[in-house]
Amino acid sequence: MKIKKYLLALLLGGAALFSATTAVADPMADAAAAVEAGDELAGDYLALLEAQGDYAYAFDFFTTSMLWTVIAAALVFLMHLGFATLEAGMTQAKNTVNILFKNVFIISIGILSYAIIGFNTHYPGDFNGWISFGSFIGDLSGPGMDTFDYGGVGLAMTAYGDFIFQAMFAATAATIVSGAVAERVKLGSFMIFATILVAVGYPVVGSWHWGGGWLGGLEGGFYDFAGSTVVHAFGGFAALACVMLLGPRAGKYVDGKIKPILGHSMPLATIGVFLLFLGWFGFNG
Repeated sequence: MKIKKYLLALLLGGAALFSATTAVADPMADAAAAVEAGDELAGDYLALLEAQGDYAYAFDFFTTSMLWTVIAAALVFLMHLGFATLEAGMTQAKNTVNILFKNVFIISIGILSYAIIGFNTHYPGDFNGWISFGSFIGDLSGPGMDTFDYGGVGLAMTAYGDFIFQAMFAATAATIVSGAVAERVKLGSFMIFATILVAVGYPVVGSWHWGGGWLGGLEGGFYDFAGSTVVHAFGGFAALACVMLLGPRAGKYVDGKIKPILGHSMPLATIGVFLLFLGWFGFNG
């Protein structure tokens, strides 16, 4: 009886192994067959398979890369709430509405202006120069833009993913300036400045490295860790220039003496700090 059970178990195990073995498909062959059938998307994954060598890993690599790009963009978007609450908490109560409106305007106009002119100016192609404006309203649905072909193995994202991520960065550069000029500039003037900064200033500077410009063409190479130059340095220098032109806040100096201008809400500022703390994982991650 025991021998019969043992033989039955062997037969069942062998049948299961045989069926599993015959059910495993060759991903390379399947992708190649799909390409021959006219499936353009399969061609993208075929290139991914040839580069990575393993179907499961290649698919996971591309999917994970895109997923993290979207999550990182969402975290950077969350940072704008942190900037708004920190800036509002550290300024006078009478200017709270002005501060909050500025930050909402920045993220709104940032996405729109970057879509209209910024994205194509940011990635004009290999021009190895200083300024190269792209065409208006980039075609994100063009050939290869919405598939793996856009970024290749190294980038592994679509044009849509790259656009939303870079649009958040562009808006952040303007937000850095917003904090520096708080209670120093009129709302209308800042709105004009922020629009130009996001639509033209950031994309041009970004193209120097990420768009094939002169920084990317340096003989010794140029390493821009986590946007330390393209985003942080650009936003910081823009903020410094504005502060030097505008001067101190009204009422800061009275009769040659410094008059402290305290923030009206430390709890609000603290919330902003923690939101920025969380957002940095997406910004620099």
